Amino acid sequence: QVQVVESGGGSAQAGGSLTLSCSASGPNKFLSACMAWFRQSPGKEREAVAALNTYLNKQYYSDSVKGRFTISRDAINDTLYLEMTSLKPEDTATYFCAAESCTGLTDERIFLERRYRFWGQGTQVTVSS
Repeated sequence: QVQVVESGGGSAQAGGSLTLSCSASGPNKFLSACMAWFRQSPGKEREAVAALNTYLNKQYYSDSVKGRFTISRDAINDTLYLEMTSLKPEDTATYFCAAESCTGLTDERIFLERRYRFWGQGTQVTVSS
């Protein structure tokens, strides 16, 4: 099992920046070798925004955040980050961190919500214009 805990949400003005953190703890590190950030706004489906395959050191971004968000992982602290810059009001959402082993998480599947077993409780990000 993996326990996933997000932190760092809050409020920002449009054009500003926020950084989210996510810790994934458990005895089997391979179960969190692939991690992703998803977000959900009221009335909308949850969508993937960024993912990271630790083994390949490969980052993935949705078109809506590419060039503005950066996903990274601190191996020492085993913490995943999402640095969000040039924030827009449409980035307002609850952001969720998810973890899973990389087995079967190909480029085509890494953004699929149903592939992730371990989820955090979410952290709210609000961007005002």
